[in-house]
Amino acid sequence: MTGSRTVHLTPEERAARGKAARGPVPRSAHAEFTPPPDRADPVSLLEAQSATRVQELIPVRYGRMLESPFRFYRGAAAIMAADLARTPSTGIRAQLCGDAHLLNFRLLASAERHLMFDINDFDETLPGPWEWDVKRLAASLAMAGRSNGFTDAERSGVVRAAVGSYRTWMGRFAGMRNLEVWYARIDADELYRTLTERSEEGVTARTSRSLAKARGKDHLHAFEKLTHLVKGERRITPDHPLITPIDVLLPDAERASLEEQMRRLVDQYGESLPSDRRALLRQFRLVDMARKVVGVGSVGTRCWIILMLGRDDHDPLLLQAKEAQNSVLAEYAGPSEFESQGQRVVAGQRLMQASSDILLGWERTEGIDGRERDFYVRQLHDWKGIALVDSMKPPTLKLFGRVCGASLARAHARSGDRIAIAAYLGRGDAFDLALAEFAEAYADQNERDFDALGAAVRSGRVRAGQL
Repeated sequence: MTGSRTVHLTPEERAARGKAARGPVPRSAHAEFTPPPDRADPVSLLEAQSATRVQELIPVRYGRMLESPFRFYRGAAAIMAADLARTPSTGIRAQLCGDAHLLNFRLLASAERHLMFDINDFDETLPGPWEWDVKRLAASLAMAGRSNGFTDAERSGVVRAAVGSYRTWMGRFAGMRNLEVWYARIDADELYRTLTERSEEGVTARTSRSLAKARGKDHLHAFEKLTHLVKGERRITPDHPLITPIDVLLPDAERASLEEQMRRLVDQYGESLPSDRRALLRQFRLVDMARKVVGVGSVGTRCWIILMLGRDDHDPLLLQAKEAQNSVLAEYAGPSEFESQGQRVVAGQRLMQASSDILLGWERTEGIDGRERDFYVRQLHDWKGIALVDSMKPPTLKLFGRVCGASLARAHARSGDRIAIAAYLGRGDAFDLALAEFAEAYADQNERDFDALGAAVRSGRVRAGQL
């Protein structure tokens, strides 16, 4: 950049930049992962992250992370961010998911009501080295393979398939026009046809059921599942401590204050939406709200379900307002350009996803403790479906990994220099092989960190619990 003016390199210059990066950072160098002597204590990193969260929920977070090494990995994005910062990097950056493990790729609804396959979680999104997302995905596939009892060769095959798909698709995107890249998406019906052609017996039926289930998991389904009638009025159904309505959570005075703050949040968050969607939001009235416990790594962040009704009591809108804190990548990749962490999440999601929730927005609000916090807001359920990785055999997980790799390549190609990345990766499998080695080495490290958290619980340093 020169001032506000963008410098546009030719495709040849961009390709040369990518190939030149092979000199200081050979593709084989990405196989390396050796924890340095001064590596940060993983439990200390988790404790630092937990310090800003709802303290009564922290034991739940640790309890969920201790269910398995893979569950630990899902909650350990901060630990891996510190490790990735010390791994080789080409210096080519893209908008990152920041937590690109395989369960953060799933079925989602587009604004046009098509079922798509895309990345779903953007709590940690930030510009950074493109390699970091690919390595997080690769290691997650190796860990899933370990959980499913795969052999070393089977796990290596799964990782190489996913990384090879990323490399192949990045090469395809490098040859596309800019608008073609922007319009690219993975349609669920096309994905179904691909899986039908290539998968082993039984996968076709399971995939068909998954698509049907995702289409049925919409706002009306959520409305019936999560609400009930109380004296003729719709209210959120308690499921303590997973879902705790505000009238149960707080005494009258504090409840009234929080209700008013949440009403302001909904009103003001609408200003972050395009004008047509702001007009849609204004047709709904706020009826009830509840605190929700979400995910593994997110447990302890403040998250609210907001029930709104439109034309009548059978015209619902369920929103989720989730606290946005600093990205775990910020310390290593640089701070966000946005003052609001909620805006950071929304901007990253809109940039990486092929089609985002029409009511995705952000706001900063003051809590009942007087502290300002950033939130992003989206619909609670909108045709979402998640893969059942635990039941996948090697051929199925390999196919799933390929789709994840393609999706990640599309997301990076929107913001990163796709021509330079493709030129660096090349047509051979050197990078694929390197990441298969990295994934195994990092899976070993993750298991050691998992054991360290278990030891911290047994010693009384931290407390773990379950819901």
